[in-house]
Amino acid sequence: MRYRLGGHSRRGQQFGNRHVDADVPSSATNNVPTPDEQPTILQFRIWLKEVSPMIWRRVQVPSTMTLREFHGVLQVAMGWEGIHLYQFIVHTVRYGSWETAATSADVGLDALKLRNGSRFVYEYDLNIPWEHEARLEGRRPPKSGTHYPCCIGGDGNCPPEDSGGPDVWMRQRDTALGLKQDEDLATALKFMAEINDAKSLAIFDDPNRREELRELLDRIKERTALTGKPFERREVKKRLRQDEHLTLMHRQI
Repeated sequence: MRYRLGGHSRRGQQFGNRHVDADVPSSATNNVPTPDEQPTILQFRIWLKEVSPMIWRRVQVPSTMTLREFHGVLQVAMGWEGIHLYQFIVHTVRYGSWETAATSADVGLDALKLRNGSRFVYEYDLNIPWEHEARLEGRRPPKSGTHYPCCIGGDGNCPPEDSGGPDVWMRQRDTALGLKQDEDLATALKFMAEINDAKSLAIFDDPNRREELRELLDRIKERTALTGKPFERREVKKRLRQDEHLTLMHRQI
């Protein structure tokens, strides 16, 4: 599809795996688009409920995107892996994985008739649901040269998959960052100080010291994993640009 946006020729506006091109001379005043011809970008803020500190993301998507595609976008943006069932609850109607007997998620966002400020629920892993709330913050025209969908903000680590839901995970996270972690970090600092004082790695000639360090690093790694996957906006944007959301949206249909 070709949208005439006015001005000099531009190419490269993208919507998921669909590209929107603009190519019109500035003198062609009769080609100025009407509002109906302009594609619309929807901006949503999504946050994970019952979790503190808040874990949230802000995404922009085309209004022509389906809820199934939006599910894929949320998986990428939040940091999930798409291995569990999901559902949206919009205006009391459930859309999602067919195993849940929900209405098909192959419905366009534009068909939901959402108003600015409208909120709806997105649930992932229905055994012990991770409940997200999504709020439509506004509509805007697309920016030339911007790839959609895109993530423009966020904060907070995504919980690990199968970590037992909000209450269980927060307890695990707090334990991982507690006294035992402090003790292990102090031990690691002692290793570093010993190496620095000796100006040598000779301590690792002793197999017992090597094993002690290996076990220490394994414990620190395991505790770090319990804190969740860090949010990196640049990495999320890269994955969306590579259309990973189109793969994740089909893992649980």
